[in-house]
Amino acid sequence: MQGARTAQRAHAAHWGQAANALMPMNLVFDDAGTIVHVGPTLQKLRPHIDMVGTHIHDLFAIRDNGRGDEGSVLPLDTKLYLTFKSSPATVLKGIAIKIPGADIYLLNLSFGMSIVEAVRAHGLSDADFAHTDMVIEMLYLVEAKSAVLEEIKQLNARLQGAKSQAEEQAQTDALTGLKNRRAMDRVVARLLAGRVPFSLMHLDLDYFKRVNDTHGHAAGDAVLERVADILREETRDDDMVARVGGDEFVLVFSRMVDSARLLRMAHRIIARLEEPIDHNGLRCAISGSIGITTSALSRAGTPQAMIHDADLALYAAKHAGRATAIVFDPVRHAHDAPFMHINEA
Repeated sequence: MQGARTAQRAHAAHWGQAANALMPMNLVFDDAGTIVHVGPTLQKLRPHIDMVGTHIHDLFAIRDNGRGDEGSVLPLDTKLYLTFKSSPATVLKGIAIKIPGADIYLLNLSFGMSIVEAVRAHGLSDADFAHTDMVIEMLYLVEAKSAVLEEIKQLNARLQGAKSQAEEQAQTDALTGLKNRRAMDRVVARLLAGRVPFSLMHLDLDYFKRVNDTHGHAAGDAVLERVADILREETRDDDMVARVGGDEFVLVFSRMVDSARLLRMAHRIIARLEEPIDHNGLRCAISGSIGITTSALSRAGTPQAMIHDADLALYAAKHAGRATAIVFDPVRHAHDAPFMHINEA
């Protein structure tokens, strides 16, 4: 009897080995339900469990469609659903048949619709499936899809970066690297909409036209770049400095509305602007006039009104002899003539 059982198991193992190439998730068991052979891919699902010698019902919870052979360990020739009892509870589907001429049974299993998740969870590859298995094509498609999605993700990141760079360039003055008028308008509008107290300085360079006329536009560009450096150095990181015209600049100070403090800062800027700027051995002399207003002084509370108020104060600073700063006075400047730019001789 023992010899017959040994021969039966040897026969079962032979069938299993023959099935490995075509059905790497095969399982062979005897008429008692003892597993005598496990396909290589199926074994990879439980690498720490020796399935051979285990009873099939100890390994799997089994459900069938109710049409199987009631006399066998598993229903035969019908669709089965098996779930590992140990974690992870991978769900498999399969079909069991009786091998002719012996009391042994062959169970072929597959992942079904959970193939992608199973391949990832168990670290499987195309080498773990039969070459004729349609799952190979599915894995190729999944891999191709993943590659395409990754490429699309990288492309979107590049496009977003290019968009951000283009938006930054659209709001940046090319010569000085400062913000431009478009950026300044947006910042002022945002601060007003958020009811954030802030102040605004409008700086116009004095005698800049003389530098251009005397020393040339290269010297003028060097002066503008130096002015930009000074304004950066005299402002905080969260302040905004913009070049809004040829020799005009606007400084926006968030949460700073103290007129005395603003005047001190303006006078310090003017003093630094009056230090001669060297360009290839040429001494370029300029100064600056500044008009100041704050959101607390604004009459209309719009970006245009604030800029107009700062322009009126700048106009007054120019007429006061240049190289000075004046804070907008709603009473004093209420009936001033509309701001006119003063052309320098």
